[in-house]
Amino acid sequence: MRPIAYLDHNATSPLRPAAFDAMAEALRMGGNPSSVHASGRRARATVDKARREVASLCGAASSEVVFTSGGTEANNLALSGAGRRRVLVSAVEHDSVRRAVPHAEVLPVDGDGVLDLAALERALAASAEPALVSVMLANNETGVLQPIREVVRLAQSAGALVHCDAVQGAGKVPVGLRDLGVDYLSLSAHKIGGPTGVGALMVRKSAPLSSALRGGGQESNRRAGTENVAGIAGFGAAAVLASSTPDLAGLRDGLEFSLVQIAPAVAVFGAGAPRLSNTSCISMPGVPAETQVLALDLADVCISAGAACSSGRVKPSSVLEAMGVPATEAACAIRVSLGWNTKAADIECLIAAWKDLYLRVKHSDISRADPQARAA
Repeated sequence: MRPIAYLDHNATSPLRPAAFDAMAEALRMGGNPSSVHASGRRARATVDKARREVASLCGAASSEVVFTSGGTEANNLALSGAGRRRVLVSAVEHDSVRRAVPHAEVLPVDGDGVLDLAALERALAASAEPALVSVMLANNETGVLQPIREVVRLAQSAGALVHCDAVQGAGKVPVGLRDLGVDYLSLSAHKIGGPTGVGALMVRKSAPLSSALRGGGQESNRRAGTENVAGIAGFGAAAVLASSTPDLAGLRDGLEFSLVQIAPAVAVFGAGAPRLSNTSCISMPGVPAETQVLALDLADVCISAGAACSSGRVKPSSVLEAMGVPATEAACAIRVSLGWNTKAADIECLIAAWKDLYLRVKHSDISRADPQARAA
């Protein structure tokens, strides 16, 4: 088999060997963390160790970590458990935020996808009802970073709580709970080289939270259900290594420069704003995103078209729409996302495959327009 250039880390990052080992050890050990016998105590120790490791990633106390089944549950838990009926969200939030609160007030963003802070300030001033503001740290499609500290400043002056979906930011930029000043912060293990099916909601000690699940008293009565010990162990191991992920800006910038050299009409979305160093959202003019994804897949290059949380469907990007990108241009946008095991050779494979597709499409267009070229 030819090696695969995996460049879809924002969808899921490959499992780190240390996380695999931690999970294997937890599976061999067995035990229910709620049991009081020796096997249960060992399982509890595994969960407690991982809790400290995840808390350390966020500069939080262990007691502020609530383990969940992933980022989606963490977002839903914060939005439903904060106890605020009035919710404000940015127009570029992940579906697990937008769909969790269909009645939320949606705040606009600028052409780079950055939240309009003046609009947030006006919205907060429009009602005396205590609100919850939910703004992501980094966008999953464009990598654009939001001004979270400014969001917190405006929210706190209006008596609002703040939830931050930091799923894409963890391991790439600092995600300190107190540093950012937020009340709730969502994480997902598989975005940092941990396993799928486990995440966490960081809850500041002073912040209210009611459990969405009824049952046992796990997670200090904030999330019922027997803990996923193996998944949590892998999450902890990945959290320890997350901050050691190399800066990928050089590879990302080199990729974008190369693609623009090949096709000057290429658009890089969000390029005018601070972005994650691993993410590039780009378009090949006139070539549908699905065509690009399939062509690159045939060349053993894995990328995606926008978010990867829609049952494998390629659909129009609500993020690019909110940024004011024309629908025809947005339909040609792909996302390239690098990670802990990305190498320069992976970028070279992508550039070569992308160039080949672009030239084939360009030649086809010329042939259709020029009968003599077609005959040739």
